[in-house]
Amino acid sequence: MIAMKQILAAGLMALYAFSAAADIVPPDVLAKNTTNEVLRIVKQDKDIKSGNTRKILDLVEEIILPNFDFRQMTQLAVGRNWSRATPEQQESLVNEFRTMLVRTYSASLSSVADYNIAFKPLRIAPGATDVTVNTEVSKPGAPPIPINYRMEKKGDAWKVYDVQVDNVSMVTVYRNSFNSEVRKGGIEGLLAALSRRNQPAAGSK
Repeated sequence: MIAMKQILAAGLMALYAFSAAADIVPPDVLAKNTTNEVLRIVKQDKDIKSGNTRKILDLVEEIILPNFDFRQMTQLAVGRNWSRATPEQQESLVNEFRTMLVRTYSASLSSVADYNIAFKPLRIAPGATDVTVNTEVSKPGAPPIPINYRMEKKGDAWKVYDVQVDNVSMVTVYRNSFNSEVRKGGIEGLLAALSRRNQPAAGSK
């Protein structure tokens, strides 16, 4: 599980290269040209490599997560139970889901410098608003892992609404877990479970 989180975090860093200024340079070309630069910064940043929590959180919050559509991701993860939630509960679910992902990615970001990211050719039909960006993430001594980003065009920006790691959908994995919590305690039970999961670990700063 830890290795999978590290792979996902490495892919998320590459995603920053994919999305920034995509209206100027074709996204696949931009990703190939800038991913190495992003990784270079992480490799040279001693604070990030040593696990500086504040700096890692800032990197995740400011560079990586703005490329995600958290409302759509949460709705897909909650699945059929989304319609059972009140608007206030839906907003709380989005906030808790976002916090959970921030903590997940931040926990392993300092370890991604060892990974290499290869982008596959991007195939997109004219006028398409939904694409899948295919990558392979690897490190010496280990086989490459495919990571695919499902993205939808929202206005003038592309946003991620699902990540597939080794062909396993992130929102599907969470949906199975969320459905179990809803069966046990309803929407409030799911919110309580997410809140507990998002509590800082004892002794953490």
